[in-house]
Amino acid sequence: MTLVDTEVSVDFDGETLDIPRIRRVAENGAHVTVSSGALARAAASRRVFEDTVRQGLPVYGVTTGYGEMIYMLVDTSKEVELQTNLVRSHSAGVGPLFAEDEARAILAARLNALAKGYSAVRPELLERLALYLNLGITPAIPEIGSLGASGDLATLAHIAVTVIGEGYVLRDGRRVETGAVLREHGIEPLELRFKEGLALINGTSGMTGLGSLVVGRALDQIRQAEIVTALVVETLRGSTSPFLPEGHDIARPHGGQIDTAANMRALMRGSGVAVEHAELRRQAQEQRSDDGVSRTEVYLQKAYTLRAIPQVVGAVRDTLYHATEKLQIELNSSNDNPLFFEGQEIFHGANFHGQPIAFAMDYVTIALTQLGVFSERRTNRLLNRHLSDGLPEFLVQGDPGLNSGFAGAQYPATALVAENRTIGPASTQSVPSNGDNQDVVSMGLISARNARRVLNNNTRILAVEFLAAAQAVDLSGRYEGLSQAGKATYDLVRSLVPTLEQDRYMSDDLETVAAAIARGDFVRAVEGAGVELR
Repeated sequence: MTLVDTEVSVDFDGETLDIPRIRRVAENGAHVTVSSGALARAAASRRVFEDTVRQGLPVYGVTTGYGEMIYMLVDTSKEVELQTNLVRSHSAGVGPLFAEDEARAILAARLNALAKGYSAVRPELLERLALYLNLGITPAIPEIGSLGASGDLATLAHIAVTVIGEGYVLRDGRRVETGAVLREHGIEPLELRFKEGLALINGTSGMTGLGSLVVGRALDQIRQAEIVTALVVETLRGSTSPFLPEGHDIARPHGGQIDTAANMRALMRGSGVAVEHAELRRQAQEQRSDDGVSRTEVYLQKAYTLRAIPQVVGAVRDTLYHATEKLQIELNSSNDNPLFFEGQEIFHGANFHGQPIAFAMDYVTIALTQLGVFSERRTNRLLNRHLSDGLPEFLVQGDPGLNSGFAGAQYPATALVAENRTIGPASTQSVPSNGDNQDVVSMGLISARNARRVLNNNTRILAVEFLAAAQAVDLSGRYEGLSQAGKATYDLVRSLVPTLEQDRYMSDDLETVAAAIARGDFVRAVEGAGVELR
């Protein structure tokens, strides 16, 4: 991997890692350091561990075997063999490999969990993981195999096995033998000592690393959903009344709802086509009918996809805020077993269990599914001449008897909404394993992978809406009345894809705009127009 953000260093101290820093390391190749405090805590924890072993006290995975295999290991010469066998035997993942940025996020999450300082690993193990990140040595990690308790065992074993010079790492998206890459860099494999193999694999860093990327990108996606929503509301001459601050900041102060309403106000500021609240009131006074109901008051009762945006999209935001909190707690937690604290009894517990992250990521899957539903329903309004403020059916610009316009483009959006709805919660799918020792497992990595799948599907659902919204601007002739954000959004779409004047091959158009959404291009476009988004 080419490092592109070496001037900005991310310090791993086991305490302050967050999603933006994970993304800088995973996506941008930020330089990595391990804090002196983390190295000191690791050394202290290792001393406590070694003192415990010298005293002959029972330690899981050291003086005993694993799981139900309880036997004494009196021959300390088996130290390296035991850890090596543990790592080799659990390197049993299957299926496609995680992308390089995803694998780096998982590696970074494991490094910070060990940097917390209670896992009894030697400081040089932390330094080795940091070296991997800085040199772009990225373990090749299969996506399938984790149960989420005892942690992401198979996932993390594919990191640990590279530390001992075995297994595979990624080069240009393909796996190559680790040993050859280490030799190129002049790096000697490490011999894992007691507890270190266990500490490397026994934790939640697979679901947490991947989940951090998914949630960070989902927050970018929701801003872009708000951007296209604002363009649709403007183009359909919708009302700004549903976004007035008093209805959210005072009347119903959910944080996500407040933020989405604020973004909608910012995105439509200066619009000459959206209907302002004061203008609605003036029209209501002028147009009151005999039965006391004005046409403007009826107009205010727009469909929910145009009126309940802060309530629905804001709820998606709140879900992402909750997931962010859970992920950032987990990123800075010791989530293996056992743990060692100076002057305290050994903690033999189950911090490796991924239930908090599994629940959070399932919730993200549900919320992102609804975000896709909301987008597809708004697209449907644009394509339906009875709902689109006079626009032609399917936004056909040419001969409607000869051209289908966006009729076909709606199909993938509808299909992807249906597909998203088939992706159910994984956290309720516990299947006991390991001789029933792991009798309730979290399936947290599956939850994170599910959320990633819905996130990726949504880029294409939103792409249809962006293209339809730009076509609606063309057909309505309302470009000059758009807000600055609306114009910036339209201009970016048109820089990528021309107006649909007659039927053409649509797949490439959709993929081009979906890729721009995945990159966050529309957020940068409106920010370039002077609009700050929450």
